Amino acid sequence: MTTAKSRALVLESFGSLPRLVERPVREPRPGHTLVRMRAAQVGHLDLNVVDGKFGILPDLPAVPGTTGCGVVLASDTHPEGTLVRLGGKAIGLRRDGCWAEHALVPDAAVEIVEEGTDPALACSWFSPVGTAWAAVHTVADVRPGERVLVTGAAGAVGAMAVQVAARAGAEVVGVVGRPAKLAHVPASAKAVLASELSPESVGGPVDVVIDTVGGPVLRDALPLVRPRGRVALVGYTAGREFTVDLADFLLADVSLLPVNLMTRGKEVAADAEVLLAELRTGALTLEMERHGIEEFAEAAERLRTGEAIGKVVLDLDLG
Repeated sequence: MTTAKSRALVLESFGSLPRLVERPVREPRPGHTLVRMRAAQVGHLDLNVVDGKFGILPDLPAVPGTTGCGVVLASDTHPEGTLVRLGGKAIGLRRDGCWAEHALVPDAAVEIVEEGTDPALACSWFSPVGTAWAAVHTVADVRPGERVLVTGAAGAVGAMAVQVAARAGAEVVGVVGRPAKLAHVPASAKAVLASELSPESVGGPVDVVIDTVGGPVLRDALPLVRPRGRVALVGYTAGREFTVDLADFLLADVSLLPVNLMTRGKEVAADAEVLLAELRTGALTLEMERHGIEEFAEAAERLRTGEAIGKVVLDLDLG
């Protein structure tokens, strides 16, 4: 009897890229669901795991990938042939994840997806949509008429935050780091280059900053916030640290507020589901780049350098 084979990206040492290998498909077992993967998200969290720079790391060798989508092959809980989203239960952190053609995961990590949903959208929508909703509504509490500045506004979270803030009645300014990305800022925002940030370029003080990049961009955005304004801190792709003069910071009286979807996922889930329906119809947009599993190195490089537009997804039907 021939054992079925499957390709997987296997991380063998932190700080190096995972290696594409062929290995036997894992046998189904009670309490677990075997899935033929269709798509898997490549996110900054995943790359932090690859680099060994996240607070939760797997024993090596391991398959990274915290979120994916595929079709059920075998399960005691979920019907065979069902399209499902995989996430949570330490997938890609404490146990093998989604960067593979097959995944065996706990039943509780499986969520049924509406049939006909694009697998790339199914595996990538919740992080940007949930984070954007949490940043705009739960954390920053954006109100109609306020002025909101969003950094990384051509990225997945940033572009979604622009759209959610505009729907909340805010006047939005979208900041990007590269001229090529100006065209990818949603039309509901005024687009500005990070290198040109100034009170004049953004049209005066802002009430809220939703910062998805951190580093020097956050440093330059802080002086633009009015006293008693709020800054929702989402990401740190431009730098994990920034310096601030405490005397100036206290005088400015601006609140720095972290946005952690890992602790807020359940409370924003219902609102995020509403927005997913609008993504399906095109009322909201989420740009995506699709790469085959053998193109992982290119996908990771585009994400690391900031060249990627929107979400980066491994399309496991390619190749």
